[in-house]
Amino acid sequence: MEKAETWLSKALNYRFKDVRLLEQALTHRSATGANNERLEFLGDAVLDVVVSEAVYRARSDATEGDLSRLRASLVKDESLAALAVDLGLGPHLILGGGERKSGGHRRESILADAVEAIFGAVYLDAGFDAAREVIERAFGKRLEEFPPIEELRDPKTRLQEWLQARGRGLPQYELVAETGEAHRRRFEVSCSIEGDADPTRGEGTTRRAAEQTSAQRMLVRLERNDPV
Repeated sequence: MEKAETWLSKALNYRFKDVRLLEQALTHRSATGANNERLEFLGDAVLDVVVSEAVYRARSDATEGDLSRLRASLVKDESLAALAVDLGLGPHLILGGGERKSGGHRRESILADAVEAIFGAVYLDAGFDAAREVIERAFGKRLEEFPPIEELRDPKTRLQEWLQARGRGLPQYELVAETGEAHRRRFEVSCSIEGDADPTRGEGTTRRAAEQTSAQRMLVRLERNDPV
């Protein structure tokens, strides 16, 4: 744990009073001993509070839905995993043999869970204010420089809003193909709108993902032809 303690001190300027909490936060369920799932549950809640307050204070013009989208963009697995990589967390994870061999220290979900577990561990070790400080150090400018709210709306929502603003009918989605084995399905969906004879198509591992891709392609086409 000495290397992990030194890393955390340098990366987030924090030293645990109870180093066992740090060890647990870094321990994936594939390893023996107490794992980080309970700490991840707690850290997720603490993180939500801190990020919610940050976006609330920073975007006084945002609606409840927009605030939720901003928060989600910061706390989703993809964002937390990128944060973990920036902090250099991966090499300090405690993994079982199988996960270690398969590159678990680079796996998005494992990295994201460990970040949240560390936040939860700090909360237990020193309280909410300490956890807030660690979270704010970890996120840095991510809690100051938010993406435009328009970019956070999913493509289906943005396409629907674009069409409604111009008095046009809602898009229609149709399942074109479903392929692959049960545990590895692929979906292809078309997106059609009235007045446009050429539908767009999208693929994904879920029907919803395929719909989003086809909607995004339709939106790009429409905005290119009618940018105003």
